[in-house]
Formats: sequence, structure tokens, C-alpha cells
Amino acid sequence: MLKKLAGATFGAAFAASLSAGAALAQTSWDMPTPYGDTNFHTMNIAEFANDVKEATDGGLTITIHSAGSLFKHPEIKDAVRKGLVPIGEVLISRLSNENAIFGIDSVPFVATSYDDAKKLYDASKPELEKVLDEQGLKLLFTVPWPPQGLYTTKEIATVDDLKGLKMRAYNAATERLAQLAGSVPTQVEVPDLPTAFSTGRVEAMVTSPSTGANSKAWDYVNVYTDTQAWLPKNMVIVNKASFEGLPEDQQKAVMEAAAEAETRGWEASRKETEEKTKMLEDNGMTVAQPSDELMTGLKEIGSKMADEWSETAGEAGKKVLDAFKSM
Repeated sequence: MLKKLAGATFGAAFAASLSAGAALAQTSWDMPTPYGDTNFHTMNIAEFANDVKEATDGGLTITIHSAGSLFKHPEIKDAVRKGLVPIGEVLISRLSNENAIFGIDSVPFVATSYDDAKKLYDASKPELEKVLDEQGLKLLFTVPWPPQGLYTTKEIATVDDLKGLKMRAYNAATERLAQLAGSVPTQVEVPDLPTAFSTGRVEAMVTSPSTGANSKAWDYVNVYTDTQAWLPKNMVIVNKASFEGLPEDQQKAVMEAAAEAETRGWEASRKETEEKTKMLEDNGMTVAQPSDELMTGLKEIGSKMADEWSETAGEAGKKVLDAFKSM
């Protein structure tokens, strides 16, 4: 009887230890993202989170806090770096003021197609990863926005038509673009666009068909000029200590899901370009091709910005551009 009791006690203790071990193996990550649930970036991240959960049998779950509900966009990168959250999404070029390498994909007319944008990413990725690693961060994946176009309340035939207009700026590149065009750069986040335009705080902006469609740009502007100026990227980053604290099998699952998310995201972006540009037109906006005069003026601005970026980025920037040009 005592042997049976001892065996039962041991069995119960062993089961309890297994249960405790399983509990300890379960990890939950909060993930702030800047955009709403219907944005294609957020939808792609939701699939990424689901892939991680399935691959780890629930050992690692990622809870998405979209639309800046946990941390606002400007706060997300530092929140991940400081370990306030283990993972997050951010527009890479928002960080260009801290290091020029973050701004390469937003220099106008360096890469204006998906193929060129991918080449530029491949050329810049080693430097990008190096900078992030020094900050205690790890790059998981990137996804580009559709090519950037010009939104205005009237048709723009030349760069001179932009002079004096209040132009939305969301990073250093768009601020500099506005300055060189003779416009007045004005910092405005996506959720505030309708109010900013309706009150006259903003009169023009350069952004993607996605942002235009998601913010119902037809309610406050009339013309979309398809300049295809650049393809900025969002990146998903993880705190290195948090990542390295995962069991090896979970680390592997995260990286595999990230690779799939990157491939899926680039494909989704191409589809997004077609669908959202059509949506702008279907809702009454004029979708115009830029005049030769406008493109000439914009490319002159782009050339000047590329020279400025290269000078600021130094040897690392030269290495990236040389690698890009050789592809």
C-alpha cells in the first residue's frame, strides 16, 4: 500500500513538474504597430503571428496592438530597444535622423520599381542589420509600401505649382522634398490627415495609394499624380535579448515565419498598388500621369537629395550605392 502511495505521489509530482515546465515554456509577446487592422502591413503581420503560434504549438504567442494603440509610431522603435515590448513594426525612414542608412529607401528616384526596390534592399540589408545589432535589435523582415505619389487639391503641372503649398512631412526625406520644392513641410500622422486637409493645415502630400485609400483621400483631395517617387519600407524588429531568450526551436520558428512574411508582404504590396490606385479612381479622384516638366523638376530634386544622402551616409552609404549599381 505504501509503495502504491509513494508511486502515486511521485507520479503526481512528476506530472506537476511537467505542467510547470510547459507553463514556463509559454511566452506571450505584445507587438505595437502603427497602422489599422485593415492595412495590408497589419494583415501580413497578423498572418506572421499566427504562423509563429502554430509552429510553436502555442509556445510563443504574439498579440498585435494596431493603429498606435499601445505605443505611437514615433515611440515604437525605442520601446522595443528598451525592452518595454519585445517586438514592433516601424517605417524605416522615420529613423533617418539617427542614422542615414535608415533613409536610403526614401531618397526620391533612386529606386522607383519593385525590382529596383528589392535590389536596393539587398544592397543595404547588411548595413541595416549592422546598425540594428549595435542597438540591441534584430531585423526580422521588411515589406515595401506601394510607390509614392502626389496628392493635391488641384492638378500639378510643374514643381513651381507646389511653391507655397503646405505639404505633409512624415520623415526627413519628405521634409527635405517639401523644402526643395518650395513648399512648407508640416508634420501630420495618418489618422489626422482628413482634419489637416479640411482645416487647411495641409494642402499636399506624397504618400502611397494605400494610405490614400485607407484614409479616404477622395473626401479631402481631388488629384492623385502617379509620380512613383520611391518605395519606402516598414520593418519588423525584435529585441535581441528577448529573441535570444527563446528556446532554439522557437527562434527557428520565428525566423522561418519572418521569411514567409517578407515574401508574402512584397507580393501583397504589388497587389495593393493596383487595387488601391483603382479605388482612388473609382471614388472620383483624378488619377493623373505626371507631365514631363513635373518629372524633370522632381528628378532634379531627387538628384540633389541623393547627393546629400551619400555625403551624410559616408563610406557605408557609398558601399550600399555601389552594391546597388552593380546588381
